[in-house]
Amino acid sequence: MSEFVADPVMRAMAAAAAAGLFMAGIRPAAIRFLRRCCREPLKSDSARLDALHHAKDGTPTMGGLFLVAAIVLGVVLCGAWRDAGVWLALVVMLGMAAVGAVDDLVKLRTRRAGLGWRGKLLGQLVVAAIPAIGFSAGWCAPADESLLIFPGAGALADSWLIIPWVGLVIVATANAVNITDGLDGLATGCVLCAVLAVGVITTFCITGPQRELIVVAGASAGALIGFWPWNRYPARVFMGNTGSLALGGLLGFLALATGTEMWLPLIGAVFVAEAVSVIVQIVSFKTRRRRVLLCAPLHHHFEFLGWPETKIVRRFCAAATGCAALAVVMNLAGSALLRSLPEAKLAQVAGQTTAQQANSQIPRRLEEGIR
Repeated sequence: MSEFVADPVMRAMAAAAAAGLFMAGIRPAAIRFLRRCCREPLKSDSARLDALHHAKDGTPTMGGLFLVAAIVLGVVLCGAWRDAGVWLALVVMLGMAAVGAVDDLVKLRTRRAGLGWRGKLLGQLVVAAIPAIGFSAGWCAPADESLLIFPGAGALADSWLIIPWVGLVIVATANAVNITDGLDGLATGCVLCAVLAVGVITTFCITGPQRELIVVAGASAGALIGFWPWNRYPARVFMGNTGSLALGGLLGFLALATGTEMWLPLIGAVFVAEAVSVIVQIVSFKTRRRRVLLCAPLHHHFEFLGWPETKIVRRFCAAATGCAALAVVMNLAGSALLRSLPEAKLAQVAGQTTAQQANSQIPRRLEEGIR
């Protein structure tokens, strides 16, 4: 499609429509398939949490398989196949989905609670190493735009530091989204807000080849909108670690490639709050034998306070929307300011030149008058 439609924004809209229609069309068959082979048992360490979630026992999981398939379909149909950034985005998403799928299958087929943190971290690091090497080797250059307020990975393009930086951002984002995926529709809504924010910032603040990633963001948004009816309360399907790790890894890569990773703490403020709540809870318990929250992550704390699940999801998604919108507005305002600076400087220089020329003509005129 890129051969016929050059504008990536138009192709992003088409990718969103294709991914959304795919999710809507495959929904009945996908739910039947997942009900037969992928029902998730409750395996938490909290009896109280199991009691709160008893209605979720046996809900089909691994819906992320179809979510990922929808994104791939939208990108393949509407993206530029020759763009290395697009292919790296798909590789990261599929690699993280594979790690999550193995983790989900271990939980479904055995009595273990998944791969464990060491196994998942190792798999995530292997996947994150691919774009890290790609950026370092020059397969795909991260955006280094003068219209972005904060420098991103592009500032490290010529340094070996880009490798650990890329790994840190992708792995941290993937795990933060994975932690957030604990209530019906929560991760879906928050990732949708974040992906749209990155897409809008890329549309208006990036002028280089990284604009092609708008198509990936569009396909992701369309797939998430199509997945919402599956996943909203009461959820008929969970995305599982298959979906949450894939979406988190993809979001991290999109931010790195477009130079917006420094904005991720604001764009994904809910993810940051969820991840920090887990870290604080663990550190506090191991050092002081006291829990800061009733239950971690943060959304479970509010459940223990007696908040209905739908209220928590609405409030968290509203916060995610507000933070993502704030990041977009700040970037657009900063971009407009940076665009105006060269013109202001040229006008100032032109004014100074005109004044100097006028001043240099004064002695000549006086001399001519004397003569």
